[in-house]
Amino acid sequence: MKSVVLGVALVLAAATPVAAQTSAPAAPATPAAPAAAAAAATKFNLDTPIETIAADPAGKAVLDADLPGMTAHPMYESFKGMSLNQVQPMSGGAIPAEALVKVGTDLAAIK
Repeated sequence: MKSVVLGVALVLAAATPVAAQTSAPAAPATPAAPAAAAAAATKFNLDTPIETIAADPAGKAVLDADLPGMTAHPMYESFKGMSLNQVQPMSGGAIPAEALVKVGTDLAAIK
């Protein structure tokens, strides 16, 4: 049964691009989501590498205020290339979700 379902899924996946090519012209692309536009307008966000944030005096001030000791952490060299969104789930609760909300808000204020 699994092979039948998989086979049907593969056939449908393969047929979709052909159908898309032979159908009427696609509608114009929709504008980017407002959140994506807002993220592009800010200098830093929770997906920015930590070392990039820390390299900026205003960004480092946010990290030091909202997540004290982060840049002095013994493992900083290991995680500095990651974003806060990547590090938070691996922090064992050291970076609560509420703290990320505050950091995100404070980073968004940096222009």
